[in-house]
Amino acid sequence: MKILVDADACPGRNIIEKAAMSHNIEVVMICDLNHSLQSDYSRIVYVDSGFQSVDMYLINLCGKKDIVVTQDFGVAAMALGKGAYAIGPKGYIYSEDNIDRLLFERHLSQKTRRAGGRTSSVKKRSSEDDDRLYKNLKLLIEKAINN
Repeated sequence: MKILVDADACPGRNIIEKAAMSHNIEVVMICDLNHSLQSDYSRIVYVDSGFQSVDMYLINLCGKKDIVVTQDFGVAAMALGKGAYAIGPKGYIYSEDNIDRLLFERHLSQKTRRAGGRTSSVKKRSSEDDDRLYKNLKLLIEKAINN
């Protein structure tokens, strides 16, 4: 088991590492060449800056019982399809029960924006998001270890 992080736009990397270190779990942070990350714990992988190159690399690396941290619902859906667990950087767990709804809502938002409409803006990250990420990541780690 490993934790794979879509690290191009992932706040909370230190929280992810803290949760992983408590169980000695490998963390792989994947980002494109336009970003610069440093870590004393995680392995950093740089990929080309092409369209969805980080997403494709992450999914190709992903296996059963891995944990994927991403804010991209499409990546989360592919990870779930491979038997992995998925969680967003704000700590919300993606599951078979909610991924279809999230993908549909994303589709509707894209359709609204293409038609010139506006959708709600992203809320600023809070300490509650950090707490939720740590708690739910630990929950997924325990689930992956025990299943």
